Amino acid sequence: MADKDEPVKKTDSDESKKEAPKAEKKGARENPDTNSCKQEKSEIEECQDQLTAEKDKVLRLSAEFENYKKRSSKELSEFRKFANETLLKQFLSVVDNMERAIDAAKKNGNDGKALLEGIELTYKEMQRILTAFNVVPVEAQGKDFDPVFHQAVTQQESVDHPENTVVAELQKGYLFHDRLIRPSMVVVSKAMTENETEKK
Repeated sequence: MADKDEPVKKTDSDESKKEAPKAEKKGARENPDTNSCKQEKSEIEECQDQLTAEKDKVLRLSAEFENYKKRSSKELSEFRKFANETLLKQFLSVVDNMERAIDAAKKNGNDGKALLEGIELTYKEMQRILTAFNVVPVEAQGKDFDPVFHQAVTQQESVDHPENTVVAELQKGYLFHDRLIRPSMVVVSKAMTENETEKK
């Protein structure tokens, strides 16, 4: 019969049973940490995606603003360039009258010599002002008829000029910079009929 005071020996199975719960508890403590790392990683990636999207948005807005500045600058430049167009267009009729007066004075000979000289000086000054504002005449006499720059008033049969040639300029046209502000009023040549050719 065994002695009651003799201590009971612990077996390996008893030790393993005690350690098993500890291992399970340790594993249970690691799971929350792993899940937390995954969540943080996901949040970081989401923030990076948002940051990239915001950067793209800023770049787009910056490009749009640059285009707006260029467009506004161009529109302002065009406005300044043609701001005096209406005034200068009205001024052209004065030039027309001066040209007619010069032609009339020349036909009268020396009777209007002083008047002619005065008118010519005034005309030259007007031409200088127009040139200073980039207003130049349209070339018409002897040129091929161009409906963009010329307005045909009538046609005239001619053997001396090819068909559709400007044979006479009734009123000058003008360009303001590269913009037409008034077409030339012209007479355009046309081919002669057979009857007219035989008469010639």
